[in-house]
Formats: sequence, C-alpha cells, structure tokens
Amino acid sequence: MSESSNAPIPRPRALALIVASYVMAIAAGLATLAWAPIEDPIWRTFAADAVATIVIFGWSMTYDNSSFYDAYWSVIPPLIVLYWMLLPESVAVDARAWMIFGVLLVWGARLTWNWARGWTGMDHEDWRYADFRVMFPRTYWLVSFGGVHFFPTTIVFVGLVAAWPALVTSDAALSWIDGLALVVGVGGIAFEWIADAQLHAFSKIRKPGETLRTGLWRYSRHPNYLGEMMIWWSLWLFGLAADTAWATYAIAAPIAMTAMFLGFSIPALEKRSLERRANYQDVIDTTSMLIPLPPKRPKTSGA
Repeated sequence: MSESSNAPIPRPRALALIVASYVMAIAAGLATLAWAPIEDPIWRTFAADAVATIVIFGWSMTYDNSSFYDAYWSVIPPLIVLYWMLLPESVAVDARAWMIFGVLLVWGARLTWNWARGWTGMDHEDWRYADFRVMFPRTYWLVSFGGVHFFPTTIVFVGLVAAWPALVTSDAALSWIDGLALVVGVGGIAFEWIADAQLHAFSKIRKPGETLRTGLWRYSRHPNYLGEMMIWWSLWLFGLAADTAWATYAIAAPIAMTAMFLGFSIPALEKRSLERRANYQDVIDTTSMLIPLPPKRPKTSGA
C-alpha cells in the first residue's frame, strides 16, 4: 500500500483510501465479533473495536498520516450501538433505544461530513499530531498508537457503555429523563452543527490571525466542544432512565469525556490560538469558555 513521497495523492483518491481503510477495519471488527472466544458481549465488542483501531493504525503508518483515524470517532459509535440493539439477548429495542441510535446516527453523519469536507488529503494532518511529531520524534508512532488511536477508541467505547442498559438489558418505561436526554442530545447536535457551519463560512473570508466573534462564537469560545460534551451526557441520561444502579457507576464515562475536553483539548487549542492570534487574549477576557453567556466588557487601560 506504500506510495512514493514524491508523488502527491489527489484528494479523491485519498478519500477513497480512507473509505477502503474503514471497510477493512469494519470487516476485521465483524470477524472478531463472529469468532473471538469472548462470551461477554461488552468485552467482545471492545475486542472488535480494538482490532478495527489497529487496522486503521496500520493505514496511518503506511501513509504516514495519523488523520486516517480522525473519522473513527464518529463512524464507529452508531455501528456499535446498532450491533448491541440487534443482540439476541437484547430486550430494550424500544423507543429509547431508537432515540439513542437516531441521535448517534445524525451526530456521526454530520461530524464525519464536517471532517471530510475540511480534510484536504494526504498533505493534511491534524495540527496536534504534527506537534506530537516534533515533541516525540523517536517515539511518534508509539505516541500515535496510544494517544491518537487507542485512547480515543477506549474513551468513546466507555461513553457508549454508559447507555448499555438502555440498548440491551432494561425494559423500563419511558420517563421524563428520556425526554431530557433527547433534548440534550439534539441540543448537542445543534450546537455542533451551527458552530461548525459558522466556522466553515468564516474560514473562507478570515484574515490571518482573525478570530470568529459572531454567531454562537460571540457567546462561547468553544460551542462545538460544548455540543460534543452534550452528546455523551445525553447517552448517560438515557442509561440513567433505563437503570439507575448502572448509571451510578457509568457517570464516570461522561465525566471522563468532559475532563478530556477541559483538561487537554481546549487548553491545547487555546495555547495554539494565543500563539497565532494577536487578539486572542481579548477573546479569552471577554468570551465565556464553554457555556454561552453575554460577552463581557473589554478591559481598558488607564485610570
């Protein structure tokens, strides 16, 4: 599968390679589900998820581009949920389960499309991966496997497990918590959809060093990340509606996801923005980090 480094791959062919890598990864995952000698369906699914991740990692190494993994975050979760719904032992294929699948399907399709339209081809790799290459020149592929590929696979899988009883084991009646979960999930999709559309439009006209300060971005520095966090809290809420005992422990999943965004993703992006945008400290001083709030008055100097 190797390509000459002196022969750029056209974008259509690059996208075709991405599709081929995911077809291979999903096939490997399905084979694992069929033949792995693991009785517990959760662990069997995780094994399949891990095998699929390793396949994508192989493609990343072959083409020297870890962004092969980027779409995995949004492509695989709806497939895992659908598999759980179709398990022979599932007793929870009802309105709650279909709401979860619907939220994840729309979320995943939109997020995948947003990535695909912004990915220019093999010449483009997420800036965080480029930073890792500089920080870990000798061990980059170990870092890529653990931090770029396997860690996201694990934390997303744990986030999905929070909804396990709502998809498989519980036949509890619908309640107001399901309504709240649906509102949070749909709201999360809306935040991401609107924020990314505004950012995409702004990217076509922005000047170097300029920051988007209109629309949702006027009230929150990271409305798209807020929407993403809402998706994972929505799954936990569906799990809570189905089985409160399970949700007592499963709350660790959305907390971990939130901690990842607050502890790494947002600080890393803000550090980069401060280095690249002259006015970004003013954005920090006047704009809420996450929850949309009215802008603060800019700081003034002098008496």
